[in-house]
Amino acid sequence: MYKPLPLEVIALHQPVPVNVWDPKGVLLLRKGEPITSEQHRGHLMLHAPMVRESDWQAWSYSYTAELDRMVRSNESLSRIAGLTRMVEVRAAQAWDERSAHQVWPDLHASLATLLHQGEGAGQFLERIERVAQRAEGCWLESPDESLLVLVQMLFDVRVGYSTTHALLSAGLCALLSPAAGLSPKEQASLFRAALCMNIGMTRTHDALARQDLLSEVQRQAVREHPAQGAAALRRLGVADELWLQLVEDHHERPDGSGYPTGKQVTGTAHRLLQMADAYVAMLSPRQGRGGLLAQQVARELYLGADQQPDPLGALLIKHVGLYPPGSYVRLASGELAVVVKRGARAHAPLVFAIVGRQGLPLGEPALRDTQDPTYEVRESLPPGEVRVVVNVPRLLARL
Repeated sequence: MYKPLPLEVIALHQPVPVNVWDPKGVLLLRKGEPITSEQHRGHLMLHAPMVRESDWQAWSYSYTAELDRMVRSNESLSRIAGLTRMVEVRAAQAWDERSAHQVWPDLHASLATLLHQGEGAGQFLERIERVAQRAEGCWLESPDESLLVLVQMLFDVRVGYSTTHALLSAGLCALLSPAAGLSPKEQASLFRAALCMNIGMTRTHDALARQDLLSEVQRQAVREHPAQGAAALRRLGVADELWLQLVEDHHERPDGSGYPTGKQVTGTAHRLLQMADAYVAMLSPRQGRGGLLAQQVARELYLGADQQPDPLGALLIKHVGLYPPGSYVRLASGELAVVVKRGARAHAPLVFAIVGRQGLPLGEPALRDTQDPTYEVRESLPPGEVRVVVNVPRLLARL
């Protein structure tokens, strides 16, 4: 897939950081070659210069990574302002070569810093874009592994809930939004809104996962956080109106029963964000209850509020399955297993058995195909019923 290349950002006599192509895939300028003159630039413009989307993402990531490094190193404002787009492009897949269990904790830490700093975050737009681009790439390249890692993080009470919730919600939006008919621009806005929708109450959001009842102050924070989050993002420089609108309206409902204003919201992007938000919230364990069963959550969203089949809920089941990677199931064999890959059918994922039929942990997890009647899924299990610590890196190494 190609993107138009703005040649005006490339200075004369400097090596181009990416290969330049025409729309038919003919190479116009090889990476490392310079634009030698304005006449040369004009000739390239006649051929509608393009770059591969993966190269564009790598180029953008390299720029934001260098900008982030300069900010963290407290370099002078004049040096930061002098940084141009002509930075060396790091290998397009350099960060993807690491396993998902290494990438996601890094992204979690980066996003958690931004969400907790809120309006105090320096260079917010560049840093959130860096997180978003890396996260989008990971979801695109490794959706099953990403679900496995993040759902397991969701079940771990030691990990900051609000950030895990944001990364998982954004991932669900990334998986569903192309099939839901959203344009690439709408998909990008939705993904970033999912990352930031709770920036107005990040600390409160973390606290709510560890307690039963809300105080009056917390109730007010919950009710006000959509508007406060959108206002904070505007002050931080976000100008994407769909991104802002999604954050501001992510608790509004089609029938007007939502908050904070009670207006009716029916757009596809809004509904996808609300569904992802609800799915992750219901799946996560809380102080007063274990997480709801993955199968139960999927079916509730499939039926919708009026108990009628919801096309977007059906889309979620199609793309995520009844048992998402990272969740637990009991098999017909009597074994307990952790889901590691979505299957060709929503009810038949690939799993590793981790507890034998006698109730004892297996020394070596056993790969099971639940399309085999011997190992078909009998029921979903809440995380509290599984007493075995899952070694995610070990499972990923065997996939």
